Amino acid sequence: MTLANFEGVIYDMDGVLTDSEPLWKIAMEEVFKSVGCPLTKEDFQRTVGLRIDEVITYWYHESPWPDKSPKEVEDAIVQRMIELLTERATPLPGVIESLKFFTEKGLKIGLATSSYQVLINCILDTLNIRSFFQTVHSAEFEIFGKPHPAVYLTAAKNLGLDPRKCLVIEDSLNGIISGKAARMTVICVPEKTHHPEPKLILADAQFEDLNKLVEFFK
Repeated sequence: MTLANFEGVIYDMDGVLTDSEPLWKIAMEEVFKSVGCPLTKEDFQRTVGLRIDEVITYWYHESPWPDKSPKEVEDAIVQRMIELLTERATPLPGVIESLKFFTEKGLKIGLATSSYQVLINCILDTLNIRSFFQTVHSAEFEIFGKPHPAVYLTAAKNLGLDPRKCLVIEDSLNGIISGKAARMTVICVPEKTHHPEPKLILADAQFEDLNKLVEFFK
C-alpha cells in the first residue's frame, strides 16, 4: 500500500480527529438519566459509530422513557456535546501532522462523519483545522448513516474522485464497514476507550495513531 494508490484521504471525525467518544458517553449518560433511562457508558458501546438519531431510536425501543420525545432528547444531547467539545476538544496525536503531510503530497482531503453538521462545525473551529478539508459531509444529510456507505460515497463524489482511489481513516467497526462497502481502502486507528473489538481486523491496516500512519507512508 503506497500513496501512489490514492488521490484522496477521507477522515472520520469522532475518535479520529479528536477524542470525542468519551464526551458522547458523558452527554448521553447525563441526558438519558434525566429522562429516566439510566444507561451506562458500557451500554453505549453497542451504538458506537451510529448517527445520534439512530442511537436514540435504538434506546427508545429498548427502554422507552415517558415524558420527552426522542427529538427533544436528541437536541439535549447535541447541545451538551457542543458545550463539552468547546471546553475540551483537542487534536488526537498525529492529526495535524497527517493533514499537513497529505496536503503536501497533493491528495484531496475530505471528512465523512455520522455527527451532525453543527458538531462538525464545532470541532473544526475548535481545532482550527477547517482549511485542510476540500469537502465536509455529514450522514445527517443521507437516508442512512454508517455502516451504510452513503456518507463516504457522497464525500468521494464531492471531491471528484473514484471511491477506489480514496483512503479512509476510521476508528470503529461501523465506520470500517461503511468505508469498505464504498470500495475504499480503510485504515483503522482504534479509539482507545472502546472495548477490544477483534472485528476491526476487517480494516486493510491498523495503526496506533496517525503519526504511525505518516511514518508508514514516508
